[in-house]
Parts: sequence; C-alpha cells; structure tokens
Amino acid sequence: MTAGERVVVVGAGVAGLTTAVVLAETGASVHVIAEQAPGVTSLAAGAMWGPYLVEPKDKVDRWGQRSLEIFRELAQDPATGVRLTSGIEASRTAEAAPDWATTLPGFRPCERAELPAGFTAGYRFTVPLIDMPTYLDYLLRRLRDASGVVEQRRLTSLSDAGPASAIVNCAGLGARDLVPDPDLRPIRGQHVVVTNPGLTEFFSEDTGLSPDLLCFYPHGETVVLGGTAIDGEGDLAPDDKAAAGILARCAEVEPRLAEARVLDRRIGARPTRATIRVESARWEDGTVVVHNYGHGGAGVTLSWGCAEEARTLLATK
Repeated sequence: MTAGERVVVVGAGVAGLTTAVVLAETGASVHVIAEQAPGVTSLAAGAMWGPYLVEPKDKVDRWGQRSLEIFRELAQDPATGVRLTSGIEASRTAEAAPDWATTLPGFRPCERAELPAGFTAGYRFTVPLIDMPTYLDYLLRRLRDASGVVEQRRLTSLSDAGPASAIVNCAGLGARDLVPDPDLRPIRGQHVVVTNPGLTEFFSEDTGLSPDLLCFYPHGETVVLGGTAIDGEGDLAPDDKAAAGILARCAEVEPRLAEARVLDRRIGARPTRATIRVESARWEDGTVVVHNYGHGGAGVTLSWGCAEEARTLLATK
C-alpha cells in the first residue's frame, strides 16, 4: 500500500471504522461504504474490554493486548468515551479467572464479603470501559480529520465497492452474503440503558455459554445493563420479556438499579464464526481483498489489533 492509494473499507462498525482510521492515518485515501454509519451492532455494545469466546487463541491474545494498549492511551482523553474502570467479574461456580484478566492492573481474588449472594468466586481488576455512541463518534471524527470519506449505501457484492486498489471487508454479519460466507452466523444481543443511581464500578458474571448474561457498565450518567446471547438469531426488534429479565437479573445483584429509569434498549447481532477471519486474497483482476470480520462479542476488544493486522496485510500484498 502506497500513500494516496485508494482503499475501500466495507462496513462502519467498530472494526470498519478502526481499520479505516488506521489506514487513513497511514496515508491511504480511504473510502468507507456502509449501509449504516456507525453500525447498529457496535452501537449496542456494552462495552468492556475482554476476549469473549473467540478463536484462534494465539492471535486473539495478540490482537487483544494491542487493543488494550491503545484503549489505555485513549482513556487519557474523556472525549473518546473510554475510561479505565475497576469492578468485579464473578461466578456462581468456583471457576478460575480467565487468563486475560490475571494480567490486568489491580487483579486480585475477591473476599467473600465483596460477592453478591449466590456467587462463590470473583475477581477484581481495572479495565477499559467504552461508551460506544461517544466512542464511535470519536472514530468518525478522527477518520474525517485524516481525510477519510464515509458513504452510506447498501452493497449487493464486494465487487460493487470498486474501483479501488484494495478492499477491506469489515462488513460483520453482512459478510455472510457479500463474500459469501455460510460459516458466519448471528448471535443476538440486547442491552438496556438506564439512569445511573450512583454506580462507579462495573459488574460482570461469567455465565459461560448461557444465553442469559448479567453485567452492568456505568458510563457517567447512564448504566448499560446486559444482556442476552441468542445463538442463531439476528432479529433486531426489541424484546420486552428479555429486557425485563435483564433488569431483574441486574437489580438482584445491585438493588439500586431497580428504581433506575429506562432510557433505551440496544439490540445487535454479533457476527460469529468458528474462527475470526483476518486474511487477504487477490481477485483475478488484481484487486486485493483483506477480510476482517467474524469477531463475535469481541469486536471492540480486538478492534485495534485486527485493524493493524489488516494494514500489515495490505502493506505486503
């Protein structure tokens, strides 16, 4: 990739916008094409840094650590929507802490008195929390400051994104039809946003493969409550029953949330496959395509590491 080279990035979720920023700030002429900007699934994220049921582990660890470094830098500027926040991840079965958590600042096992009723183990650490509407707006501003362009339109195939010397496919779930990739599937997620009754720390339960998640992430005047993970479902319509369940689970752990006023419900479909796809290909006409999708629930966590990997793939094409 040379300075001024025209690169099209397909998708304006966190993967697409981060990749576009990385490429534009390297000197490429970046044109983002997306049906929605920013993408609704990224807007719906909680979001706490932490690898979430994604493979391949060796690459995920590397991408995640690189993203963590950058999020820590961004947390120095409140305008980014990124803050370093302390809190607890707990389990109702005495599970060992995930290895990624043990390296975080302030990591230590919780005392029994720190845990809510019904929990048998927990760990305290400090981690980036990302207020996604604020953060995605920040990425859009940063992209435009680097002369990147965003065009909102629906593509029927990746070839419709041309002409370009390279295309970066960050279409998320849209890649299922655009590539096509039949191995990609949705996992529906829902969050409820409420007024903050005074929370300053996050809480997250290690629920494993359960479709019913339990977490709350304070973002100043609001708290994002979660959540759900319905495998195979991509419908983005609000689910009143699921929202009520989220509120009940969170209020059981933190009673102050029971009186909080509901402000919004955010729904997204996590683009999930057996392994994240970050790799390059070359079409017969010479166009280089770099795929960067399939991050499941770890799109934010891996965003900067995967974006830099995409840049490296383009540089060696």
